[in-house]
Amino acid sequence: MADLQEASVTLPSDPASVPAARKYVSNVLTEWGLPGDAEVADTVRLIVSELATNAVQHTLGQSPTFTVGIELAREEQLRIGVTDSHPRYPKRLPAAVQQDNGRGMVIIRWLTAECGGRLSVTPTPEGGKTVWIALPWTGAVRGEVPSPSTSTR
Repeated sequence: MADLQEASVTLPSDPASVPAARKYVSNVLTEWGLPGDAEVADTVRLIVSELATNAVQHTLGQSPTFTVGIELAREEQLRIGVTDSHPRYPKRLPAAVQQDNGRGMVIIRWLTAECGGRLSVTPTPEGGKTVWIALPWTGAVRGEVPSPSTSTR
């Protein structure tokens, strides 16, 4: 088994891409040995949904696409990153109880910590950023990455 497995998909910054990102990640992780019905699989799907939603909603039209990258290092650590070309880093918005948005990063940070992981943000050479989560891997690695119907790196 390789020390590092990687997969990625680039999608348009459109609300319809959020479920596509979630399904792609789910399929890759299943191929890599994480049962789809595992509790952590549900958590990862929710995190990916929140990250993809942020990439679509908060780039203010300055990022026509976003990329979801998945890395599994030495069968120990899973990293999932969502990259967009908007330069502004995510921040917690003051979310009133009645407000419908502004809690995404709080949810992502809490779910990631609950799984024993961490969240980070790194700049891209092109001036955008990648929001990463890193989690301990709980699946047995097997198989190859499924081919997405969209472009991959």
